[in-house]
Amino acid sequence: MSKTFKFTPANEKLAKQHLAKYPANRQQSAVMPLLDVAQRQNNNWLSKEAIEYVANYLDMPVIRVYEVATFYTMYNLQPVGEHMIEVCTTTPCWLRGSADIVNTCKNKLGIEVGQTTKDGKFTLKEAECLGACVNAPMLQIGDYYYEDLTPQSTEKLIDDLAAGKKPKPASQIGRKCSAPKVA
Repeated sequence: MSKTFKFTPANEKLAKQHLAKYPANRQQSAVMPLLDVAQRQNNNWLSKEAIEYVANYLDMPVIRVYEVATFYTMYNLQPVGEHMIEVCTTTPCWLRGSADIVNTCKNKLGIEVGQTTKDGKFTLKEAECLGACVNAPMLQIGDYYYEDLTPQSTEKLIDDLAAGKKPKPASQIGRKCSAPKVA
């Protein structure tokens, strides 16, 4: 692993677009989007070098950037799998079966919450409220939400990802947005 980090030319351009949204004397406000750019470039985690790079890029003390990176759960401070599965376990999802979804993931992947499969393909995490309570239980993988899950649909989702397929996000039962569930 390299001990250095630097934005790629494409990400440098993206970083400058984010900075342009803020007044010249307030560009440190771009810390969150720049951490996101760095994390995406760095296989979905923030190394010490990436955090230091963002701090220097924004002319901020490293500790201030580290405080942001450690406060928000969307930033990963250690390597994660290619597919990070975050199962919502907040009360609405729990009442609708998220414990079964977590157990299905654990059994299917052979790992516990907070672990990564030996092949580096999957990491399993619990999440606090992913904001689609009406379509519970649900999980997030990368930028996509998968809703109205059952243990069977969760297994299929994992199988599809393992096979290199891109499962269709949203409701897994065909519900439109937050429309009532059809019996």
